[in-house]
Amino acid sequence: MGHAFEGVNEVELAGVTPEQVWEAIATGPGLDSWFMGANEVDPGAAVRQVCFGGYEPTHRITAWEPGRHLAYGGDKAPDGRFVAYEFLVEARDQGSTVLRMVASGFLPGDDWEDEFEAMTAGGEMFWQTLVTYLRHFAGRAARPLTVVGPPIADWPAVWVALGRELGLDGAPRTGDRVDLDGGVVYFANAQTVGIRTEHAMYRFFQGLPGALIAMHHVFADDHRDERTWSVWMGDLA
Repeated sequence: MGHAFEGVNEVELAGVTPEQVWEAIATGPGLDSWFMGANEVDPGAAVRQVCFGGYEPTHRITAWEPGRHLAYGGDKAPDGRFVAYEFLVEARDQGSTVLRMVASGFLPGDDWEDEFEAMTAGGEMFWQTLVTYLRHFAGRAARPLTVVGPPIADWPAVWVALGRELGLDGAPRTGDRVDLDGGVVYFANAQTVGIRTEHAMYRFFQGLPGALIAMHHVFADDHRDERTWSVWMGDLA
């Protein structure tokens, strides 16, 4: 049967220029600073990603108007699967910029619900991370750090354990102040948690098929590498 989807997000960013938005969405270092994995952009041609577990998609660019309009993806697999992204950038008066993002696609098969739920939760986190990056780190380049943690049997218990590790009484919620480098939870939903500190954005995802995944963006060396985070997350399971 399958499922077609489309999601739209829009934000007005005070004090952020269209050039800063374009740098974030249309360059490799910009994408490295908020999206996932390592990224390369061939201007006007393709966006390439190296994420984890051998996932290395290449997305064909279908619209390229620097500072205004970017779209990529959309090539269908034999079973009809595709994901496409479109970004519209508009300068406004008094030094603000409006960014609109549309994510659309198709998930094949009769068992699309779990994948769609994970995609929706992850998509919300990616959008909120982009907005957080532009509001707090625009123009800075981050080192992406991805770690696949332990398999999880009880997700509610893991989110509570994560909250306690962060100095909270329960699962993290948007707006919570945490012990991790004096950070704040900039976004949390049922499957993701994002924490902003002065020099990093730390993110935790309920990955498929059931592993805890860290996708962090570090703007200054904090002496935590992949092994450090693997041990840290292993203590939560």
